[in-house]
Amino acid sequence: MTEMTCVGQGRPGADAPGAAAPGSAQAPASATSALRVLRDVFGYPAFRGLQGDVVEHVAGGGDALVLMPTGGGKSLCYQVPAIVRHRAGQGVTVVVSPLIALMHDQVGALEEAGVHAAFLNSTLDGDGARQIERELLSGRLVLLYAAPERILTPRFLAMMDSLHERGRLALFAIDEAHCVSQWGHDFRAEYLGLSALHERYPGVPRVALTATADAHTRRDIVERLALAQARCFVSSFDRPNIRYTIVEKDSARTQLLRFLRDEHEGEAGIVYCQSRRKVEETAQWLSDEGIPALPYHAGLEADTRRRHQDRFLREDGLVIAATIAFGMGIDKPDVRFVAHLDLPKNIEAYYQETGRAGRDGQDADAWMAYGLSDVVNQRRMIDEGEADEDFKRLQRGKLEALLALAEAHDCRRVRLLAYFGETRPAGWRCGHCDNCLQPPATWDATEAARKALSCVYRFQQHGGLSFGAGHLVDVLRGKSTDKTRQHGHERLSTFGIGADVSEAQWRGVLRQLVALGHLRAEGEYGTLALAPSAREVLRGGVQLLLREPALPPRRERGARVARGAAAKPPPLPLDAAGQSLFDALRAWRAEVARAHGLPAYVIFHDATLAEVARERPDTLDALAGISGIGAKKLEAYGQEILRVVGATVQD
Repeated sequence: MTEMTCVGQGRPGADAPGAAAPGSAQAPASATSALRVLRDVFGYPAFRGLQGDVVEHVAGGGDALVLMPTGGGKSLCYQVPAIVRHRAGQGVTVVVSPLIALMHDQVGALEEAGVHAAFLNSTLDGDGARQIERELLSGRLVLLYAAPERILTPRFLAMMDSLHERGRLALFAIDEAHCVSQWGHDFRAEYLGLSALHERYPGVPRVALTATADAHTRRDIVERLALAQARCFVSSFDRPNIRYTIVEKDSARTQLLRFLRDEHEGEAGIVYCQSRRKVEETAQWLSDEGIPALPYHAGLEADTRRRHQDRFLREDGLVIAATIAFGMGIDKPDVRFVAHLDLPKNIEAYYQETGRAGRDGQDADAWMAYGLSDVVNQRRMIDEGEADEDFKRLQRGKLEALLALAEAHDCRRVRLLAYFGETRPAGWRCGHCDNCLQPPATWDATEAARKALSCVYRFQQHGGLSFGAGHLVDVLRGKSTDKTRQHGHERLSTFGIGADVSEAQWRGVLRQLVALGHLRAEGEYGTLALAPSAREVLRGGVQLLLREPALPPRRERGARVARGAAAKPPPLPLDAAGQSLFDALRAWRAEVARAHGLPAYVIFHDATLAEVARERPDTLDALAGISGIGAKKLEAYGQEILRVVGATVQD
């Protein structure tokens, strides 16, 4: 099918909007109502990027597909229309969300802002669930969050039928919409049933939202959710505050520890690992090294997972070691780094996982270490999977694209954005990735690739056996070992023909040959064998230009080094008195958050507290002008904030 035409690439926003928005006297009623909601409820003066256009379209009853980067303010794209439509007597908005933690946080934030919202999920007992159902049917709820499998139950559909018959079903918001796509990185079969919403309630508008969708995934979302007539809004995928760094594995733990201690001492972050065992070992190792860390994976008890996630959301300076099961939908704004100790499956997964960092718009790091074993494992999982050949072919292409990003010697941001169809002018460089900051040297590995494949061919010719990468490199470099002597490989014509190429360079060559499918990893030990396409490389028909391996120098970043939670810098420059007030406001916010059982950022974002610290308002009217303080929060917390400001300024 043909992909829908999308509204152009807008610049990304943050959860706190800040750019021009429709709000003039000539704007449609839905636009002026939406802007009033944005200001009065959420405390923001204007929409950012494409938010205003999306909100106006959806509030007016239109269907939409919204692609915005993590931290780009997607939630406001359905929350504001939900409030507008509820105030117009059009009923409740049902939000499809696959994540319990996200439901809890967003409902808590909405209730703090004075919006009546609730969730239905497995954390509720029978009485609690029935109370929410009564609230839903009464029409008092503005938004209800539920997982797709619950929404499609006969009981839930019967409640929606009742609402629909009374004209009280306002909107469906389908969050994490990429989960509907079998081509995507996080396919969930239960999402496939959501097409029933369009069939059963054809007059109810729907908005599907995601932060990660390449062309295949977008087409799948449109087709599977019957959104062919929807308007598509695509914001820029660029997150300019994130610095991308990708290093070849040498000693991965040592490399990670250096990165954390040089760059992010005392700061919150996520370390992704591929296996549950590695998650637990990494969390224990970090703790032993004096870095507070907890594990998170699907094999832990549900209570343990919930407790670890809650601590991560509520405490400063905690690191979570996790599988990919952790992170999607986590709203914590001050994650300062995301590190990968293993290669993700594809760029969509990498982009979404790194998108957990820097949601507050402040500087953050996406750091990854990868090696030949990662490539071998990922390639083998694809080849040995049960999917059909078309799916495998697509997954191989996605892996090759990720490897191209990892091995790139030009701007990583340009390549990352190009994957999602967003181009930059020729020669454009971001100036904020490792390749831009420290351009790597390159070398022509074409002849080396031919030598490597010739050596594999000699192995098969000599004894009919295949060997792993380590032994192959030893033979190419002419290194005499027990294994080379045992198999008589010192007598091969290829023994020592690559002595002029370093071991690190050979690893890069083999990574590329495996990623491109010219070498095939076989068996439990990942021994290497020639693939049919190797013939073209041996003929010299494939050129390989690779980056020279190099260890990054130790980086010093002044205030970013050895900073603990007690000395957290504000999102904007403050003088000494302002910093003191900012710290006092954060301490007050922490007490309020504990009392309410919510993460601190649900009460107020750091950016709001920093603006208070800079402006030092002394009246409620002045405080109302601070971005992020809506009417309900002004009423609930205004006097207390003024008290903290007054006490700190007097001191």
